[in-house]
Amino acid sequence: MLVIGLTGGIGTGKTEVSRLLEQLGATVINADQVGHEAYTPHSEAWQEVVRTFGEDILQENGEIDRRKLGGIVFADPGQLATLNGIMHPRMAAIVKDKLGVLEIQGNDVAVVEAAVLFEAGWDALVGEVWTTESLSEKVVERLQQRNGFAPEEIRKRIASQMPSEERARRADEVISNDGGLEDLETAVREVWKRRVEGRIERT
Repeated sequence: MLVIGLTGGIGTGKTEVSRLLEQLGATVINADQVGHEAYTPHSEAWQEVVRTFGEDILQENGEIDRRKLGGIVFADPGQLATLNGIMHPRMAAIVKDKLGVLEIQGNDVAVVEAAVLFEAGWDALVGEVWTTESLSEKVVERLQQRNGFAPEEIRKRIASQMPSEERARRADEVISNDGGLEDLETAVREVWKRRVEGRIERT
């Protein structure tokens, strides 16, 4: 099974690329969904996060308010490192299990979509890495429309992530997302044809 790690900064189009890759036949494991799984109330990770950051981060139903927690950690690199130290190893174990199941099921291509693929060391779980990138003004515009974030909050989140130049240097493919949806679809299909199609046919 070919395992592709898909990464990229916030608002650069990873989710859209994942959707396009699914249409082309890949099975996608989304790190955000894995995070939700790891944050299940009263799980080991949930207990440690609540112990560390306090019960103020909880909603009435006992679930962690990820927006409130984000407000804490994205304002303080030390707090972000603490949260990542709790969550990344647990999430990696879940991803590894999911990949094992997909391989047993006979899937040809799996995609692990994760903004923190390199930071969490999950590139060790994949065969190659693709990254999305966008101009910062495009990212600000998208996140204001999509999430209603204030520009300063967006810039804080961008600053907390690995620089796009470093991601591009470490990735096997860079998918630029500065145009429209049709441009992105063309770029994804081109990379798929070049890097994936032949390998599937050979296996």
